[in-house]
Amino acid sequence: MIENHIFKALADPTRRTIFEKLATAPRMNASTLRTGMEISQPAMSQHLAVLRQAKLIREDRQGRFVYYEVDPEGFGVIAQWVTKYRTYWPERIDALKATLKDMDQ
Repeated sequence: MIENHIFKALADPTRRTIFEKLATAPRMNASTLRTGMEISQPAMSQHLAVLRQAKLIREDRQGRFVYYEVDPEGFGVIAQWVTKYRTYWPERIDALKATLKDMDQ
C-alpha cells in the first residue's frame, strides 16, 4: 500500500519540514532546502531519497543541478485518504461536543 510508504516517510519531522517547504515553493535545490535546518548534506540526501521513494517529491535534473518539487501523484494519494475519512469527522465531532457538554453538567 502506497499510503504506508507515504505516512512512514512523513512520520519523520525533518522529512515533514522538507515536504512543507516544497509545498510552499515551486521548486528548490537541496542546499536551499537545508537553509535554517541543522542537517548535513548526506542526511538531506537520505531524507530526499525517502520522500522520492514514497512519491511525495520528484526531482528535475538540469545539467549538474537538481531541483525538487512536490509530486502530484503522492499528494493525490494523501488527498484521497483524507477525503475517505472526512465523512466521519462531523459526526464524531458532534458526538464529542455532546459528550463534553454532558460532562460539564
